[in-house]
Parts: sequence; structure tokens; C-alpha cells
Amino acid sequence: MTMSANAAPAAAGALDGLTIAVPRGALFAGTVDLLASLGLDTAELRSNDRKLLFEDVGVITMRPSDVPTYVEDGAADLGITGKDVLLERGGRASDHGAGERGRRQIYELLDLGYGRCTMVFATADRVNDRGEDPAAEALRRLGTMRVATKYPRIAARHLEQTGRQGEIVEVKGSVELAPLTGLAEAIVDLTATGTTLRENGLIVRESIMECTARLIANTVAYKLKAAQIDQLLERLRAGVAA
Repeated sequence: MTMSANAAPAAAGALDGLTIAVPRGALFAGTVDLLASLGLDTAELRSNDRKLLFEDVGVITMRPSDVPTYVEDGAADLGITGKDVLLERGGRASDHGAGERGRRQIYELLDLGYGRCTMVFATADRVNDRGEDPAAEALRRLGTMRVATKYPRIAARHLEQTGRQGEIVEVKGSVELAPLTGLAEAIVDLTATGTTLRENGLIVRESIMECTARLIANTVAYKLKAAQIDQLLERLRAGVAA
């Protein structure tokens, strides 16, 4: 994408001709603050929540889960999304290295530190007379348990790594509802404070991983626009360290 010739000097210099995919949702405010700290004019970004393409400042906005796709396919040079999205999408983002054989890749350049959440394994806040929570009870009685989640790859990987059998039930909406209705004995979900879990009578049994916002890059753009990206990285690292 070509930057508009009418872009303000400060805005044009902020990304230096790079295009960045920005996530709407929970990471949006932190991401816009980050871009503003680089000198980008974010006034329209903040005020217009319907517009998706901001050519004058080199920004595209979208769902967090779509960011890796736009970056990998070259529609954006850079992107910001959660670590959970990168792990769930399949494959992995490389740290400046060669991508997996047979598929295009993205580079994960920097942990930006904000948007911190925890991926957790949770069940109803109760135990039976054996001291077992619902998932452990199902595992003992049936040899398997049902786990509802928006993150089937992460959930399946966690069960495999902990040596447990489970049926993954993929849901798109409020995953907390699954244990309350008997759809599943446990859930795997992302939480910032745990408030929603507690309000629905659930308790965290295991913390799986910490997830924060990550800066990713298109592999071709990283080679062709190395100077601009490295300069931006240096400024971001300085900001993260501070």
C-alpha cells in the first residue's frame, strides 16, 4: 500500500512508509496509544470506529484474529495481535528465522508487553467427596472430559502436554456458559482479571500461559524494508524497556 502524499509530516515519519494491521477490540486502545507515542496522528483512529482503512497514516484495522492473515499475505508489512492468536492460528511465528517448510510465515519481532492476559483451564467452583473438581471426576469415571473453548488448538495441546484425554467442544460465544449447562466439565479461555469466571461460579484450576500483544512482520517486507522496520523496532524496544 502506498502512503498518501497528503499525509502530515509527523504522521508520515512515524511509520516511514510501512503499513500496519491494528487489532480492534481489547488491544485497540493500547495499540493506538503506542502508535501515538511514535508520533502517528491517531485522532481519526480514535474517533472513527467504523472506518477500517486509514491510508494517510498507513493503518488498517481489523479483528485480532485476522491480523496474521493480512500480514502473512502482504496486505500489511507489520501487525499487532495477541500471542494467543499466533498460537491458535496453527503453525508458528518465527523469530526472524526461516518459516516452516511448505508454507509462508510471519516473523514475531517483539513482545510489546501490554494487553496482558492469562490462558486458563477452569471448572465449576466445587469438588465432590473425593476432593475432585468436575473435570477430574469425569476423567476418573469416564477416562475423558469435555473442554469447551474458543481456542481448540491451545486446549488440545494443553491436554496432550498434561497427559489427559479430552473432547474439545469449540464455542464462539460466552464459553463460561458451557459448565453451567452441562455442555462441558471444563473450559480453556483467556482472562485478564478472572472476574467473569468468578461471577459465573468458575475457578481457575491451571494457568496455561501468559499472553501479551506482539509485533509481527511479513517475511518479504522484513527483507525489503529492513531499514525502516529495524528503526521502528529500535524505537519500540526503547519504549517497552522504559
